[in-house]
Amino acid sequence: MLFNQKHGSSLFHTDMIMDNVKQIMKGFTKNLDQIDKGSRKKATIGIFGTSGEGKSSLLSAILGKKYLLPSGCFGACTAVVTQVEANLTDSNYIAEIELFSKEEWENELKDLFRVLSDESEDRNDDFAEIAVEKITVLYGADADKKTLEELKNDDKFTEIESFLCTNKEKPNSFSKSDVSEFINDVASYIQHSESSSGGWYWPLVKSVTIKIPDCRELLEHIVLVDLPGSGDCNKIRDDLWKSKLRECSSVWIISAIDRASTDSGPWGILKHCTEELGPGGECKSINFICTKTDDIDAGAYVRSARLFGDKISDDKDQKKVCILHRNEHAKMKVKEKFEKSKLKKIFSTDNQFQVFTVSSKAFFDHDLNLESSETEIPKLQDELRTLNKTINRGLVRDYVNEAKGTLLLIQSGQLDTDKKTMEMKVMELEKNLMKALNELDKYFDSIYSDLEQCLSKGVDESEKSCVASTKKLITNKDGRGFHKILGALCKNYGCYWSKNWDKILDLNKTLAEHLHEGINKDFNKIFSVTGKTGKSVQEQIDKFSIIQSDSANPSSPIDNIQNFIKIEETKLKALLSRDIVDMKKLIYSSMQTAIEKKMASCYEEAAAVTGTGSMKRRQDLLITTVDEIKHDMFNKAKMKVLKKLNNLKLHIMDALEKKLKKAIERSQSQTSKIIREDVSGYIEQLERLSDQLSD
Repeated sequence: MLFNQKHGSSLFHTDMIMDNVKQIMKGFTKNLDQIDKGSRKKATIGIFGTSGEGKSSLLSAILGKKYLLPSGCFGACTAVVTQVEANLTDSNYIAEIELFSKEEWENELKDLFRVLSDESEDRNDDFAEIAVEKITVLYGADADKKTLEELKNDDKFTEIESFLCTNKEKPNSFSKSDVSEFINDVASYIQHSESSSGGWYWPLVKSVTIKIPDCRELLEHIVLVDLPGSGDCNKIRDDLWKSKLRECSSVWIISAIDRASTDSGPWGILKHCTEELGPGGECKSINFICTKTDDIDAGAYVRSARLFGDKISDDKDQKKVCILHRNEHAKMKVKEKFEKSKLKKIFSTDNQFQVFTVSSKAFFDHDLNLESSETEIPKLQDELRTLNKTINRGLVRDYVNEAKGTLLLIQSGQLDTDKKTMEMKVMELEKNLMKALNELDKYFDSIYSDLEQCLSKGVDESEKSCVASTKKLITNKDGRGFHKILGALCKNYGCYWSKNWDKILDLNKTLAEHLHEGINKDFNKIFSVTGKTGKSVQEQIDKFSIIQSDSANPSSPIDNIQNFIKIEETKLKALLSRDIVDMKKLIYSSMQTAIEKKMASCYEEAAAVTGTGSMKRRQDLLITTVDEIKHDMFNKAKMKVLKKLNNLKLHIMDALEKKLKKAIERSQSQTSKIIREDVSGYIEQLERLSDQLSD
């Protein structure tokens, strides 16, 4: 893949800095050479879009490799989470496949046959279709016509069982130098062939990781994750999908341009996932990507858009004018629709929600008369490149600071240090630590009190409205087929969504709605992912320091020790920042999780109801249960949030106290060691390298 020299030199520059640091530290420490530059968590970009929307072509174009992923590779099946990242070790294409365990698959197979054997009026056609597809792609045509016991006697069943047992200990993986061979091998794990049954393994797959060579500049620190999110009735996949969604720092919504503003799929996803993308996740931005912009009937578009006044010299010019005109119109319509959505409150700035109009085909085929920039593929490449570069610079900066901290301690041991002065400095640092921890404790008490008040109001509102909300959701006047939807909702523990996302029902989310709304304003200030709010945990951590003043003598051992402590603080704050994000997601999701857990036995009981009048009996059971347990259910959800918030406080304060005390002890013990070599020149070199990273 060809990149311009400017971008390539940036990557080369950080590599040079890393090499210089390693050279400087040679002989001083063995541990620094073991620092894993990739240890920091990679940024995850989630990609939504149904099969046929052009996801595979888009990703192939972005990575600059035509036919890298076959059409339909992404989103071809209903269940598999597929992710793409860089292969940084060699020039091969690698696939790593995570499979269900033998026990997990046996349980799902029982559920699939239970769906197929359901002859009642509650039988869900979507679930039955998925069941037939999974069974036949694995075990061959007409396998769905057999009973489970009959299927167990087939050789194919034994083969599948053996396959799962063989791959139990480690992920199934393979590596190919030829991309065509690689795609053929990986296809059976992520695709379904309409023309043949049997030999397709995707129903056994939880996730597939595809590693691509020669894309370090774009994906060294980024993972692209395809999130199918379709109406699969398997709870393991459902939970995996939700957990992946909460990890996304950015989301790309893919839709063909001719239906971008009207397609129920992408807009259904955005509406349903507001909590996971906003307060319950770590998403900072959404890109809505309109694909297939080159797929246009220019003559018809000229007439429908009334472009007769434009001077168009030939057919190619006409097509280009139509493409660019439709692109601008599509962007305007998508932005208008987003302005009216709930997500607008969360992603409020222009750079947090962007619309791209792309043509993967025209990016490679210049006969379509579009400039490369007009395909907007380079814009998306630049987004990845910038994010990747930012993460890379941060990692290298951490590496430089780690080295600098080590040398500062060595340098402090070479200078004459008055024992009493050192003891006084240690006492001062320990006193500052206790003072800073007390201030942090007061801050956490304050936000605990604020959230407790918000949650108490949310509990009151929930108790008042939960029965009416439940009735409204589960007595939907949607025609004769609603009893099937209600049955599916109960079987999936309160949640149902159709294959194309045009119908989404989630009773747990509905019941948690007032709790969510009650805390969202304060929660977004306390756990902001996009900037300062004056109230966030991250801001409190950022200003936390036990260094209250600079040393009067810049060359004294005390000054070296203070600089070492500052570096240790910075390193610790970076670790805590990641912990805060992870624990924040658990705090927010605990409300809905507590409600689902409390309702679980009711869902199981309601799912087992069959026969004449089953829909009415299910509805009555759900409504009655909600009414009976509402006080206990919502208060338990409240207490879960507060308990997890307190756990976060204890985790942060414990880490700060223990690790900074250890840093103080380490700095004190180092002053008694004598290393003859003067390292001040090396420290200056590291400072210059650090300055280069800030330029």
